[in-house]
Amino acid sequence: MQDIIQSRLAALGENIRQLSLDALLVLVGENRRYLSGFTGEESQFDETAGVLLITPTHRVLATDSRYVLQARRQAPLFRIERYDRGFAKALPALLQAVQARRVGFESVRLSVHQLTLIEKELAACAMNVELVPTENLVEPLRAIKTSQEVEATGRALAIAEEAFQQVTAQMKPGMTEKELAWLLESHMRRAGAEAAAFPSIVAAGPNSALPHAVPSDRAVQLGEPVLFDWGARLDGYCSDTSRTVILGPPDERFSTIYATVLKAQQLAIAAIRDGASGQAVDQVAREYIGKAGYQGKFDHSLGHGTGLAVHEAPRLSPSKDETLKSGMIVTVEPGIYLPEWGGVRIENQVVVEPNGARVLNRLDPGRHILETESHAP
Repeated sequence: MQDIIQSRLAALGENIRQLSLDALLVLVGENRRYLSGFTGEESQFDETAGVLLITPTHRVLATDSRYVLQARRQAPLFRIERYDRGFAKALPALLQAVQARRVGFESVRLSVHQLTLIEKELAACAMNVELVPTENLVEPLRAIKTSQEVEATGRALAIAEEAFQQVTAQMKPGMTEKELAWLLESHMRRAGAEAAAFPSIVAAGPNSALPHAVPSDRAVQLGEPVLFDWGARLDGYCSDTSRTVILGPPDERFSTIYATVLKAQQLAIAAIRDGASGQAVDQVAREYIGKAGYQGKFDHSLGHGTGLAVHEAPRLSPSKDETLKSGMIVTVEPGIYLPEWGGVRIENQVVVEPNGARVLNRLDPGRHILETESHAP
């Protein structure tokens, strides 16, 4: 693992040099873990489990008393510095020790309040430091997965899929969305997941027309779509899958919409390969759904990268074009949503390869009709 981290730090070093920075403050939790191996997590946005200070010759992980022992065990390539009165007060001495004057920081993570505190401490110490906001210095490195990262994602996905099979085998009319969501998460944890990768979505009937529905006390009924969107996190890596099922025989509307979404997904996956445009892949699915008579009923992006975060680069989106590269893991999740009726979404995770895409999921999307005999109330 240390060799992998060394190579990541070397790649980041080139990005730092291109911006003529003396140092970079790494504040995003996933970036901190990716570059150091330290797994400490913030309990809320205005707290920090630690900050990396990286220069061409120094690697420092600054943290508080809660994480010092953990940091020493998990980040042997970094010098561990403890702060007791908050990171802002500790920063001037840290920068002075590494002789950094032009210092980049991850602007997506540092709040205005935190930045103001840092500026006050630097001014109080009469330090001539230029703070430079930066974006996407680490994230493009994270977007290309190693074989170990692909394997970790696959193991997280296997846990999630097994949990889904267990839950759908138990699913009966009258069970609530909340109950099913809890069952999903409990099965994943029992199977070894660190946690759910994100709050699980279970949405039945009209609620399934909400792409990010929150599970409610609504009971599942026969003959209506039930949308599941869930994932497991294992060794830090996230899985993300959606399936839509129905209890009992589907009517013509459900069958038509389901077939349309499934075909749109298949066409999009077939368009993915190294060098493909994420925007063009999104358009493949969007055009098919539109031509099938559902123009405007697929109103979110087709997919996104996954890794240490459940949403990361790249995006398959109509609004942002990104070039897909071998080693990227992306979701492909077209959907059709009709208010007052419901929605259908089918989502797989795929690895971009030179000549195509390899689907990581093993769940058969064709198995979406649950027999009522085995799911009677």
